[in-house]
Amino acid sequence: MLKSFVINPPVFFGSVLIIGFFLAIGIVMPEQAGAMFGALQSAILDAFGWLYLLSVGIFLVTVLLLCLGNYGQLKLGPDDATPDFRFISWVAMLFAAGMGIGLMFYAVGEPMTHFMRPPKAEPRSIEATREAMSVTFFHWGIHAWAIYAVVGLSLAYFGYRYNLPLTIRSGLYPLLKERINGPIGHAVDIFAIVGTMFGIATSLGLGVSQINAGLNYLVGLPMGPQVQLPLIALVTALATVSVVTGLDKGIRILSESNLVVAVLLMLFVLVVGPTASLFRDFVQNIGLYLDTLVLRTFNIYAYEPTPWIDGWTLFYWAWWISWSPFVGMFIARISRGRTVREFIVAVLFIPAGFTFFWMTVFGNTAIYIDTGVAAGALGAAVADDVSVGLFQFFEYLPFSGLTSTLAIILVAVFFVTSSDSGSLVIDSIAAGGETETTTGQRVFWCVLEGLVAASLLLAGGLGALQSATIASALPFTFVVLTLVWALVQGMRADLAQQHANAVSSLSAPAQPAAGLTWQRRLALMLHAPSQKEVERFVADEVRPALEQVAKELCDRGRETVVQEEENGAVALRSHADGVRDFVYGVFPTKDRLPSLSGHRAGKPQFRYEAKTYFASGARGYDVMGMTRDQLIADILAQFERYLHLVQSHESQLVQGAPEHTVEP
Repeated sequence: MLKSFVINPPVFFGSVLIIGFFLAIGIVMPEQAGAMFGALQSAILDAFGWLYLLSVGIFLVTVLLLCLGNYGQLKLGPDDATPDFRFISWVAMLFAAGMGIGLMFYAVGEPMTHFMRPPKAEPRSIEATREAMSVTFFHWGIHAWAIYAVVGLSLAYFGYRYNLPLTIRSGLYPLLKERINGPIGHAVDIFAIVGTMFGIATSLGLGVSQINAGLNYLVGLPMGPQVQLPLIALVTALATVSVVTGLDKGIRILSESNLVVAVLLMLFVLVVGPTASLFRDFVQNIGLYLDTLVLRTFNIYAYEPTPWIDGWTLFYWAWWISWSPFVGMFIARISRGRTVREFIVAVLFIPAGFTFFWMTVFGNTAIYIDTGVAAGALGAAVADDVSVGLFQFFEYLPFSGLTSTLAIILVAVFFVTSSDSGSLVIDSIAAGGETETTTGQRVFWCVLEGLVAASLLLAGGLGALQSATIASALPFTFVVLTLVWALVQGMRADLAQQHANAVSSLSAPAQPAAGLTWQRRLALMLHAPSQKEVERFVADEVRPALEQVAKELCDRGRETVVQEEENGAVALRSHADGVRDFVYGVFPTKDRLPSLSGHRAGKPQFRYEAKTYFASGARGYDVMGMTRDQLIADILAQFERYLHLVQSHESQLVQGAPEHTVEP
């Protein structure tokens, strides 16, 4: 029996309609499409170029303030959540997230382009070298990761702390409450899908252009659509095979191996290049980057207009914004249990630090070669076609055939994994946050990515890719700005509640063993409940208690439901307008037993508990062993505390305090 599609119809069909419209233009009239996309890009940048620049500056300032302030202590999950991955493993995955087709395409191409045509300096001068590397660092530095951090932080915070789906609309919960499931939420997810689709298509277009350039260098294949379109079809087919066959483990191993090969390639260039100079250049480049950071962040060249910023900085900012749901989803999924401060510091500086060293090794070596043995030939080749830059660069190093072959393989694997992973992220958003969907859905998005990349290449090559990225990122820029606002409001509410918990006598959790006989308490201490015992307790005692309270609340006119949630959890949810819903949930957990407990050697050293959780992410506690009446008393104690906070919130609003100062 075929599994039925799992989709959110307004989001799925709305995004397909918009993408299909652009796709039809590119296929039906490719020549006119190139002119249309170019005109659209010019109109958007003329009217909103300043918005892209200002928005990215706001994202960076926001995440730094969240990191440095009291918000940094909040957890991405309940207060007692622990990280899903060891720190070293987590850092390694963030490190991997910083690698991609873009670093391969622009490693030589961007520094050399700025060296040949810098924004302000004399071309091919010492000042041009400084400007080329500081601009490259600026485009690939912490600004890009600030965009990813905002989206990833929003997904992780509201997904793991509020138990909402891992989809973009969830980040607007503090502002919209349950209305995130209405038209506004649908529009937000549509913008995320469209932006991600064109962002990935841009990366695929760059990748196939570079593969074509490499094959032209190695075996003489011609450059152009006659080769690039079959390459897109081939790599999309490989990505589709990985989706159909479920080769998650194989693709992960392939991706990790690709990362290792990329690092080895970088170390090879470091060793055979001007090694000592590169380390000095790296230190100098960081100094130049920091020295110009603030000015470049807000420099729109208002008094000396130049097309340079449109083709580089504004394109990059739009590209990063388009990619943010993709990368944000990845870093959110691996970051449960981290504090906000840990998350921001790691996301901002670990991938960016590696990228800086990568760009120094390839960029400064390329400039060194061009001003020396190449006598300007490398710069001329890059100026003629950026995609050939990496392969022309390898010609001046040992084993050029081998390194060029490895570069083609690296780009191809990045191509496959980007298409495969991108289709999973888009599919999850289109399915309302569901991660278990049909194979057919994922194949559909995978094929559509290839079609979009192919149509854009036909409609004008790199220029059309840039135009589509800039256009699709515009509406999502407003979404990310709103996510910033909602994130601050949600965190402010949680900090206020933590403060209220600390000073209010009503805020202390009910003691889980209160009312039990001392004999029963001792038995619970010495007997480690099994998983089945905890699950039985949740089903036989917790759920009936929640249902009794829910029925009474409904009878008194308050909309309340009891529902099954992930990982065997059951929760009572009582809806409220204007403030966070009341949630009392219980879920089975597993904790390691103390080494000095009274259990015999050889027995399982874990204790299963029935632990509470709440809408605020406040620390839960074990209710295993409570009677039904004691559970009801505990629910009412938490509900009384909730009402106390609601009343405090309403009284502050009446007195003119800012909204959301205390939001339960």
